[in-house]
Amino acid sequence: MNATPTSNALVLGIESSCDETAASVVRGGTEILSSIIHSQAQEHAEFGGVVPEIAGRSHLREVHRVIREALDEAGVAPTDLAAVAVTVQPGLIGSLLVGLSAAKGFAMRHNLPIVPVHHIHAHVWAATMELKTQAFPAIALVVSGGHTALYRATGPSDFTSLAHTLDDAAGEAFDKVAWILGLAYPGGPSISRLAQEGDPTAFRFPRYRPKALPNSRELGLERSLGFSFSGLKTAVLYHVRGQDALAPTPEPQDIPRRADVAASFQEAVVDALVTQTVDAAKREGLDRIFVGGGVACNARLRTKMAEAAEKAGKTAIFPSPAYCSDNAAMIAGLGWPLFEAGATADLTLDASPR
Repeated sequence: MNATPTSNALVLGIESSCDETAASVVRGGTEILSSIIHSQAQEHAEFGGVVPEIAGRSHLREVHRVIREALDEAGVAPTDLAAVAVTVQPGLIGSLLVGLSAAKGFAMRHNLPIVPVHHIHAHVWAATMELKTQAFPAIALVVSGGHTALYRATGPSDFTSLAHTLDDAAGEAFDKVAWILGLAYPGGPSISRLAQEGDPTAFRFPRYRPKALPNSRELGLERSLGFSFSGLKTAVLYHVRGQDALAPTPEPQDIPRRADVAASFQEAVVDALVTQTVDAAKREGLDRIFVGGGVACNARLRTKMAEAAEKAGKTAIFPSPAYCSDNAAMIAGLGWPLFEAGATADLTLDASPR
């Protein structure tokens, strides 16, 4: 491999962990020269969620095209690149392998090193890309259709797990409640739009409360950390269908106060995310909170997290909405400090769903 680290190195990123096929060129970890994303949302919409086999085939059809378009949009040739960064975990294994195979072929053809990237770490890196100062350490909340977890992040790939969801991820709960309410997939944007017309205090849906800590008073916290959204989802189901959960779902126009249901559900999710995240920042004694993942696009979450963080003397930092959902700019961006640190791999590199 002929590339050596430089402070303004150009890195090609490839992302295919779930249902977006993406490629991007980023300079020095932060300057985005291109970001191409092929979304599969329409292909999965009729099923109300991602079908792994469909996702893998779609990646296979699109991956080389998005790589070419990313290079063209950036105005660079393969010889200008220092490395290829690629998502290797976590995700749908079939989807991951498509992106990894494309990265290996590109790297071998152009004699470039491969940088393996952890998808969760990249979501956190996305929140740092627009900062002009040292980013770490910080509390990191990653919240999406597949992940809802809190970390103490002390470096680009130095993460300590603090809490995670016990069941559904927040984005998955949005998708399922959207289906109950007769809204389009993906559920996050659909519920957010409808919630703007509703009252978030109309219905008091349950919030999961972790068990109290033995030394909670000394820590200044009410409880330990953790998330659960299955009970909330079920509460919405019973609210809409009545106590017979097997009863058919009413037609959307027949659901009473549907906008209020959407707004109240969204408020319950946001409350859980904000409370636990700010508590984690207090417990860890950190002043910065990074929020990444597709649900980080949610306007209510961005507003309430910012307000709660400021009240606690913290700062909440979100990526621009375009870089909250899965994208390759965050992969290429994180690929740069990993490349600088010599964290490259050979062609035996494998992917992992976990």
